[in-house]
Amino acid sequence: MPIVVTLSPELEALLRDRAARQGQDVSLVASQLLASVLQAEEQDLEETIKGIQQGLDDFKTERFRSFEDFAEEQRHRYNLSAD
Repeated sequence: MPIVVTLSPELEALLRDRAARQGQDVSLVASQLLASVLQAEEQDLEETIKGIQQGLDDFKTERFRSFEDFAEEQRHRYNLSAD
């Protein structure tokens, strides 16, 4: 079943320009771009979940530091004032 997407004139122009530069059909370019964005989102979600799980595991095994230590490190790293 085909999906119909309505694009703004500006976005359509960008898409058509990219397709022309690549010498490809505009539908193929749109499909490739959409697939790329969806895959990147999925990967970001997986990495986020892994990071959260790692944090929970670290907390359970008492591998963590105080907020004060973290804040001090950030102040030092980014030259931030203490106030």
